Amino acid sequence: MAAFQHPVVNLENKQVGTVDLLPEVFKLEDVNQHLIWEAVRHFLAKRRQGTAKTKDRWEVRGSGKKLLKQKGTGRARVGSVRSPLWRHGGTTHGPDPRNHDYAFPKKARRAALRNALSVKFAKGQVLVVENWEVETHKTKALAGTLGRIGVTGSALLVGTEASEKVQLAAANNIKVKTIESLGVNVFDLLKFDQVVFSREAVLALQEVVKP
Repeated sequence: MAAFQHPVVNLENKQVGTVDLLPEVFKLEDVNQHLIWEAVRHFLAKRRQGTAKTKDRWEVRGSGKKLLKQKGTGRARVGSVRSPLWRHGGTTHGPDPRNHDYAFPKKARRAALRNALSVKFAKGQVLVVENWEVETHKTKALAGTLGRIGVTGSALLVGTEASEKVQLAAANNIKVKTIESLGVNVFDLLKFDQVVFSREAVLALQEVVKP
C-alpha cells in the first residue's frame, strides 16, 4: 500500500513539512485486540521481580527434637516445632523466587505494536514534531511547549534520546515519559493519552515494525 503524508510541526506548532507513514503500520482496519492484550500481559510479566519467598519447614529456625512422645499423651502426633501446623512453623507450598517471563515471538510483538499504533492514530492521538531541540531543561517550560502543540493530558515523548534537556524537564512530570524510538512498547502506548514522535523516531520505528 502507498504511504500517506502526515503533518510535521515544530515546537511552536507551525507546520514545517510532512512525513510519509505506512498504512500497514498506522491504519490497520482490523485491529487484533487480543494480540494487544497478550503484548501487555507479556510486558507486565517480564518486568515482575519474582522475588517473593517464604520459608518451608526445613528453613525456619527451631529445634529438630520431637516435642512429645508418639503415643500415650492423648494429643495429636507432633514431630517438629517447625511443622506448618504450628505457630512460627514453615509455610506449605509458599512462593519461591522465579522468573515470570515467557516466550513471546518477535513477529507477534511487532504486530501488536502495529495494532496499538493504529488504535492511537485512529483516535487522533499521534503527533509528529520536527525535533526535540528545546532551550531549557525546566519542567514548566516543557509543559508550556507541549500545551502549544496540542498535548492536553499525559504524553509519551518518543525520540528524546538526543535531547538531554527534554529528559531532564520530563523527569519531574508524572504525566510525561520520554523514551527512545526503538524502546516503544504497547503498554506505554496505551497508558498515555497522546504519543509525540520526532520525525526521525517515527521513521525509525516504522522501519522496524513494518510487515
